[in-house]
Amino acid sequence: MVRTILFAILLWVATTGLAAAEVADSSAGGFTVKITLSIQAAPDEVYRRLIHVGDWWNSEHTFSGDAHNLSIEEKAGGCFCEKLPNGGGVRHLQVLFVAPGKTLRMGGGLGPLQGIAANGSMTIQLSPAGAGTKLDVTYAVAGYLPSGMNTLAAPVDSVLTGQFVRLKNSVELGDPVRNEAEKQK
Repeated sequence: MVRTILFAILLWVATTGLAAAEVADSSAGGFTVKITLSIQAAPDEVYRRLIHVGDWWNSEHTFSGDAHNLSIEEKAGGCFCEKLPNGGGVRHLQVLFVAPGKTLRMGGGLGPLQGIAANGSMTIQLSPAGAGTKLDVTYAVAGYLPSGMNTLAAPVDSVLTGQFVRLKNSVELGDPVRNEAEKQK
């Protein structure tokens, strides 16, 4: 059943043209993931929604289980952080560069990448495209893993593509969850 749902979701994404995602390169020492989306809203609106990460990020990919505990401080040195119970917290990424409405660059290892001493640079570019926005995400990661960092490239690509499709859905539809199968999880 789960395989059927996953296959249907993958087929739907592949055939709707919502996201062009790829593992651009991959080796034992690292990988680069690239995602391109067209979003039907102005770059400033997409940026505003991007910064409010707790409204669109999938709670399944948080340590606290609630995406509303996520925040991005939009300043150099700022934090893409998560509040945890009892005063705990996680710094997912550090903000390195901010050009509102155009570029957000953050550095660090997302999720399990932190535990293996991996480091990455994520650049999110927003550019006008017709009446909407072209969103380009590049996440380049380097580190050491006995089985090779390349073994993490496809899972990271899948998770990040899902997250940015949720951003697109949130901007265009007012709801990050596009289909009933995902809503019922």
